[in-house]
Amino acid sequence: MRIIITLTLCLGTLFGFGQMNNIEFVEYDLDNGLHVILHQDASTPIVAVSVMYHVGSKNENPNRTGFAHFFEHLLFEGSENIGRGEYDTYIEEAGGTLNANTTQDRTYYYEILPSNQLELGLWLESERMLHARVENVGIETQREVVKEERRQRVDNQPYGSIMEETMKRVFTKHPYRWSVIGSMDHLNAAEEDDYKNFYSDFYVPNNAVLSIAGDIDIDQAKEWINKYFGAIPKGKGEVYRPMVDEPEKTSEIRDTVFDNIQLPAIIQAYSFPAQGTDDYYAMEMVSTLLSRGGSSRFRKSIVEEQQLALQVGSFPMGLEDHSVSLAFGIGNMGIDPKKVEDAMDAEVRKVQTELISDEEFQKLRNQVENDFVSSNSRVAGIAESLANYHMYFGDANLINTEIDRYLAVTKEDIMEAAKKYLQPDRRVVLYYLPKQEAQP
Repeated sequence: MRIIITLTLCLGTLFGFGQMNNIEFVEYDLDNGLHVILHQDASTPIVAVSVMYHVGSKNENPNRTGFAHFFEHLLFEGSENIGRGEYDTYIEEAGGTLNANTTQDRTYYYEILPSNQLELGLWLESERMLHARVENVGIETQREVVKEERRQRVDNQPYGSIMEETMKRVFTKHPYRWSVIGSMDHLNAAEEDDYKNFYSDFYVPNNAVLSIAGDIDIDQAKEWINKYFGAIPKGKGEVYRPMVDEPEKTSEIRDTVFDNIQLPAIIQAYSFPAQGTDDYYAMEMVSTLLSRGGSSRFRKSIVEEQQLALQVGSFPMGLEDHSVSLAFGIGNMGIDPKKVEDAMDAEVRKVQTELISDEEFQKLRNQVENDFVSSNSRVAGIAESLANYHMYFGDANLINTEIDRYLAVTKEDIMEAAKKYLQPDRRVVLYYLPKQEAQP
């Protein structure tokens, strides 16, 4: 088995895990500030049409949280020229699919269509940007939708509140402290003017990236883009960006959450620098080393050898202002959660004090390269990556070069990043315990 693994790693080094093709694109700005990125790929007759708005939960008024996510729903309600609920109908009848998502930093809308329906996608997104229905009937409808989503994903989902409970302890000042889904009380208290103001402040061309990838004619695409987006007026004033310095933690925060669960969970959260920084790439590789795949350190030691936990993992949340490394363990029945926590800490200490082996390091690099190639293997992924790289870093060509930043990380960088950021006095530790264990 060791011979096979070593041979696989060597072949991965020689030939790569996936083909690193250079992704060509054209980008330019309209007079109203809309940034446009176009990638032509005639290999399949489909096209991804996407618009990314530089607004997420961090841009919200602290007394009106949940607006960014709410608008993700509201802006499918229709427009001056599109009837309520007809967005889906247009796309489905054209043989396509559509969706949207919201994070702390941005909101993203996209359609995957047959390439001969590009103009339809552009019209639909221009309607969303200029003529969306922001009125009480849609607001009331979507309030109920969001409430139900919260009940299903957070309130009534075992371990569903982990992110909410963790982030509000990791951050004390920065708006990352509240959840993307936000407060239902805030949404209920908001009036129609609050929603109209949010739309006019953030859903403007100079706060957006239009990214298109697929089987397109570049000149024709430019003509249609100008037709549908060129006359949309630029937003008034500066787009609000929170400028908040989160104080560095100097002591560990510990707390207990009693949830409707059967097995205890241990959560460890550490803050570290924003995405795109040198230490971010090293920390992402630390998380991959600890928890990615069946042979990861957490799984081999804590799940398989010690049999302390059903599942143990670690993942980095790369955010625009600050990032968070979140590790978790779900203990086996009858196991003291402290034993799981101690075992997690022991694996972290090994990363902090021992350089990883050449074999493990090469495997780690292969995993990173494979992820990078896979994320840009389809036109939908390319459209999103191009928009992300421009919005966050002002450099869409990172779609071709960011892999070099990962591969520049050394074994020493990994050890030093773990030493620097995975410190007990910098972290939040939560124990999730069954409700029946709570004191009466």
